[in-house]
Amino acid sequence: MKRVCVFCGSSFGKKNAYREAAQRMGQQIAQQGLGLVYGGGNVGLMGEVANACLNAGGEVIGVIPEKLATKEIAHWELTELKVVKTMHERKSMMSDLSDALIAMPGGVGTLEEIIETFTWLQLGFQLKPCGLLDTLGYYGQLQGFLDHMVEEGFLKLQHRDMMLVDADESALLEKLKNYRHRIEGKWIDQDVTAASLAVKTAEDI
Repeated sequence: MKRVCVFCGSSFGKKNAYREAAQRMGQQIAQQGLGLVYGGGNVGLMGEVANACLNAGGEVIGVIPEKLATKEIAHWELTELKVVKTMHERKSMMSDLSDALIAMPGGVGTLEEIIETFTWLQLGFQLKPCGLLDTLGYYGQLQGFLDHMVEEGFLKLQHRDMMLVDADESALLEKLKNYRHRIEGKWIDQDVTAASLAVKTAEDI
């Protein structure tokens, strides 16, 4: 695992714990010798995680659509900032540049991003692990809804378990590194570890 994509809010949220978690995540990514890929903004939790990673000596690549460059205030002091046309291009590029994907607390955009990449994983379009940083139990209700999907027969338990969760930044990164992909049946039959995900793509299936 070389780079981690972090989805998070362009706001800080009401509790300072969210900002502190973003700072710790950025620091942990750099200290573990990983690169950060994120949405390219310099505001809210986005700016916090990027600046923390930069300050700790890490590589930070931002990807931002032209129309959001002013709203999210594009961060021009990154290792690299990629400006794209659409949100679809943004998500695709962020995934392509990363070996794992994390959602920190954020709004509907953050939720949409992690759920889409989680869907790609379930379908085998990509084999990169997905995780939730559950700061202050922020994603507790989402986890409950995923469990409800399993109970009602719309999501298989083996797919539900592919969404990794932890409230500790370092522990979540370790789970992503140690993730082993093994799904048989409907869509894919593959067995890979996070260490090999940089070269394993959907085209390899």
